[in-house]
Amino acid sequence: MVKRQEGVVLEVTGKTAKIKASRHNNCESCGACPGNSALVLEAKNPVGALPGQRVEFEIREAGMLKAAFIVFVLPLVAAFIGGISGGMLAANAGYDAQLPEIIGGVLSFGLAVMYIKYVDVSIRSDVKMQPVITRIYN
Repeated sequence: MVKRQEGVVLEVTGKTAKIKASRHNNCESCGACPGNSALVLEAKNPVGALPGQRVEFEIREAGMLKAAFIVFVLPLVAAFIGGISGGMLAANAGYDAQLPEIIGGVLSFGLAVMYIKYVDVSIRSDVKMQPVITRIYN
């Protein structure tokens, strides 16, 4: 599915443009991001938009559910599994379980955050996931 939004071109560099767009309804209802209601993003510029022009751009929603799971749920699941694993290892070794549970949870959470960083870099380099300017308004 493709989502269309409007924005204003701030600057153009080669075949990409920085666009200032208002957040969509899902973003506004979340409120997790600080700051005003504007969002600045980089988009491919095949139509040759210039700074100051109002444009329409498309964002593919193909991996949005997967991305939301990775960012919000994976760290919590990893911390839980890490805590349980640390407690089980401590119990098998005959130690008090509290400290190994904490260490296991923190280590697993850290690994999940590193995985999120890796996924973020790979998604940013994926041209299929990058927004594309489709129309210039007069």
